[in-house]
Amino acid sequence: MSKKIVLARKKQGLTQEDLAGLAHVTVRTIQRIENGESIPRAFTIKALAQALETSFEELINETENEGLEDKPGLPESVVAGNEKHFLQNLCLSCFSYLVIPFVHFLIPVYLLRKHGLSHPETVAAARTIIRQQIYWIISLHALMLLTLGYNLLVAAHFNKTYLISYLLPFFAMYLLNAFIIVATLQQINQLKLASVKC
Repeated sequence: MSKKIVLARKKQGLTQEDLAGLAHVTVRTIQRIENGESIPRAFTIKALAQALETSFEELINETENEGLEDKPGLPESVVAGNEKHFLQNLCLSCFSYLVIPFVHFLIPVYLLRKHGLSHPETVAAARTIIRQQIYWIISLHALMLLTLGYNLLVAAHFNKTYLISYLLPFFAMYLLNAFIIVATLQQINQLKLASVKC
C-alpha cells in the first residue's frame, strides 16, 4: 500500500507535508506509511483517501491486492491490536458511572463516534457494551421505583420497621455494574477480535 500512496501523492503533485496537512496527520506518519514501517488505521486510510481524491474502498481493494486480508480496513493482526485496545478503553470508560451514573453511557458513545471504527465486529462489540450500560440505568431506575412502591405500601398498611433502605438496592446495582464491566473487559482480553461477543 505504501507504493500506492506514494504514486497517488506524486500524481496529485503533493509533498509529504502537503498530504499530511490535507489528511490532518503528522509528516512522520506519512513517512512511516510510505516507507512501509507501519500500516495505517482505518480512519487514517479514510483521511488519506480523501486527501488523494480517491475512495476508501479503492484503497482497501488496492491494499488487498498487495496481499492483505479480505476485510474492511486492516490485516487481522493490526486490527486486533488497535481495535481490541479501543474496546478495552471503551469498556473502562463505563466506570464513569461512579461519578455520573445516569448519563455516563454518553462517554463511550462519544468515544465510539470519535474513533471512526470500520471493523464490523468491533462496532458490534462496542454497541453491545453501550447497550449493557443503558440496560443497567433502566434496571437501576426500575429497582429504585420498586423499592419506593414497596416502602409506600408497607408504610400505609404495615409496620414501618419493615421499610427497605434505598441505599441497599442502589449499592447492589453499583456492585453489579462493576462486575459486568470487569467481566466484559476480561472477555475482550481473552478473545480475538473476530470472536468478541460481549
